[in-house]
Amino acid sequence: MESLRIIDTWPVTTAAAAVVRADGTVLGTHGPTGHRFPLASVTKPLAAYAALVAYEEGAVELDEPAGPEGSTVRHLLAHTSGLAFDEHRVTAPPGNRRLYSNAGFEVLGDHIAKASGIPFAEYLRQAVLEPLSMTSTTLDGSPARDGVSTVDDLIRFAAEVQAPRLLDPRTVLEAQSVVHPGLKGVLPGYGHQSPNDWGLGFEIRDSKSPHWTGSSSSPATFGHFGQSGTFLWVDPVAGVACVTLTDRAFGPWAAEAWTPFTDAVLAELS
Repeated sequence: MESLRIIDTWPVTTAAAAVVRADGTVLGTHGPTGHRFPLASVTKPLAAYAALVAYEEGAVELDEPAGPEGSTVRHLLAHTSGLAFDEHRVTAPPGNRRLYSNAGFEVLGDHIAKASGIPFAEYLRQAVLEPLSMTSTTLDGSPARDGVSTVDDLIRFAAEVQAPRLLDPRTVLEAQSVVHPGLKGVLPGYGHQSPNDWGLGFEIRDSKSPHWTGSSSSPATFGHFGQSGTFLWVDPVAGVACVTLTDRAFGPWAAEAWTPFTDAVLAELS
């Protein structure tokens, strides 16, 4: 795909990208797809997928208590537990606001580790990484932000999310559907959004503006971006997913570059 070559114009030292269909067909790649990049918050969809495996295996229930009083596993996955961004302190009642929270995912990881008797990084490896042959992906620290992976590995994950084998498709459909509709909140890097819609570990595009996906991305598009200059989106209407990893922290350069890049990818596909 010629559109992927746009990453060569970005003010980054190293970048790699790929587009993959639900059946695993890779439509194009560009850059060093085997290079390991820090994922930052693109770690969260991987952690969420492991949490959903734990749910289907019966280790946890989505509506069981977890985190602050009144909060559940579902609240933690949907950033509605009330926990602060990077601190383990409560700033709102559960279900009241969309407070994007790294702390919430750390509490989630601890909850699953306790319920399963397996450290969360090892649970992630056994539940998601190993079955998908994501051999270059590791979690060394927080399940909110300390994953390291390659485009090659995330291609496999992006195909899985589009055509689930590890989970019941109904579970993944729930994960990409809005949890607690209508809540307002701040999308990091893009400001206040009303509504600020999320599913279970995946951000949902809907009508957000500004946004890190394309102006032509369907409202059903879901995924995540990371402060390390990374993103993964799935557009169910277009029938594809895109993974892009870089070695430069998110900033104005990314906000300017990512949207026209995604629009070019979608235009080439259409």
